[in-house]
Amino acid sequence: MDRSHLIQFFKTYKPQLEEETKFVLTFLELLNHPDCFQRTHLPGHITGSAWIVNSSRTKTLLVLHGKLNRWMQPGGHADGDENILRVALREAEEETGLKNLKAIQTIFDIDIHLIPERKDFPAHDHYDIRFLLEADENEKVVVSDESHDVKWILLSELEKYTTERSVLRMKEKLAL
Repeated sequence: MDRSHLIQFFKTYKPQLEEETKFVLTFLELLNHPDCFQRTHLPGHITGSAWIVNSSRTKTLLVLHGKLNRWMQPGGHADGDENILRVALREAEEETGLKNLKAIQTIFDIDIHLIPERKDFPAHDHYDIRFLLEADENEKVVVSDESHDVKWILLSELEKYTTERSVLRMKEKLAL
């Protein structure tokens, strides 16, 4: 799914939940910028994430992010790659060690969220495109250098790990 497919997607996207509607026009504006897939494009850039679930849809695999110290779905920068599904798959494998990931749905969720300022980079927005992936919860997971932990979490207990609305929204979307 490259830039032209993403633009077409956003032109026709009808979010399952109303709160995503506010992101659509902003994504379309960003996608018209030639450098939108580069992490150096400020004030924001495209990222790709993976909402990984087990086959029974009772658990999700989250990482405890090393810099943000929050439980979230694996994902990261496109670094120039306009195939954002490939980005999400690459990041999911790098951050969890899972090799047998299966894409279930093209784009599952979209979000724009602020990344706080760090000593080497100013505060900026991540325009996150999220894909629903399925994995075998018995496959060995690995904690990468970017995380403190990786864990399968029961969806019924997700609120014990995060209060992030954008993460909880993906749980809600599974039930729709």
